[in-house]
Amino acid sequence: MGHGRNVIDELMTDHREVEEMFARIQAMTAGGQQLRDMVDEVTIELVRHSVAEEQHLYPAVREHIQGGDRLADKEIADHGRIEKILKQLEKTDTDTAQMSPLLQQLMDEVAAHVQDEEKNLFPVLRQACTPQQLDDLGDKIRRAKSMAPTRPHPAAPSTPTASKLLAPGVGLVDRARDFVTGRGKS
Repeated sequence: MGHGRNVIDELMTDHREVEEMFARIQAMTAGGQQLRDMVDEVTIELVRHSVAEEQHLYPAVREHIQGGDRLADKEIADHGRIEKILKQLEKTDTDTAQMSPLLQQLMDEVAAHVQDEEKNLFPVLRQACTPQQLDDLGDKIRRAKSMAPTRPHPAAPSTPTASKLLAPGVGLVDRARDFVTGRGKS
């Protein structure tokens, strides 16, 4: 987390990291604690990434891109579906039959979202914003990820204002829970 680049490079690096996590999950031959640790790790990364995008990327899309409201709304809807799957995964025992289809559903949703952002949203954003604006957004994204929640909260509001107000407090509680339980330390 925190790659020190413009917003597009930052988010694309996150995308590659999540893809690597998914590859490690797919390579696993059994469930158990090792799978739970990897699911927790990918959940932490996806939640932080989503919150940061909702706080900073999508408002910039709305502001700088013609038709940006439609694009941002679509991406936020993608996040909602992904967060619901993450919440289901959080409650599912890794050794049950439900785990594999849920993981596949998550991987499919994330892959479609990543492809859409990288092929459609990022090129338009790169043309609409100056290099300085993209760098500034990258800084904002990195700061937001450092304070973002680490657990899925699908019922939480996804508006930028609500997210900016609530995410740091929720993130603090999530990180405290993670510290006590050792979650995300694999």
